[in-house]
Amino acid sequence: MAGSQDIFDSIVMADERFHAEGYREGYEEGSSLGVTEGRQHGTLHGAKIGSEIGCYQGFAFAWKCLLHSCTTEKDSRKMKVLESLIGMIQKFPYDDPTYDKLHEDLDKIRGKFKQFCSLLNVQPDFKISAEGSGLSF
Repeated sequence: MAGSQDIFDSIVMADERFHAEGYREGYEEGSSLGVTEGRQHGTLHGAKIGSEIGCYQGFAFAWKCLLHSCTTEKDSRKMKVLESLIGMIQKFPYDDPTYDKLHEDLDKIRGKFKQFCSLLNVQPDFKISAEGSGLSF
């Protein structure tokens, strides 16, 4: 009777052991895939934000050169907003993805960019596509 009990115990224990091994293997595989997917997602969204900020920066520097020699009061207001935009872009934390106000600062830059475009009387359309990103007017 004791021998038959041991056989049933080994069968029950084998089931539990296989269940535990399967769980561990599945957890390890899922963790590995999660890290890979997370890295791809972060890279994609980081590149989009970097591209957007880069377009704003290029736009701002081009207009800074264009407005540099203008001296009217209206142009002086444009330059103030432009300098503010450039300052915000330069302070943006490119190398700190854990920065807790990243999206808040990005929204402020977008708002300042729209304000500057309004002063210039242009309607920009920032696009991110498979071919690349850019501004169109």
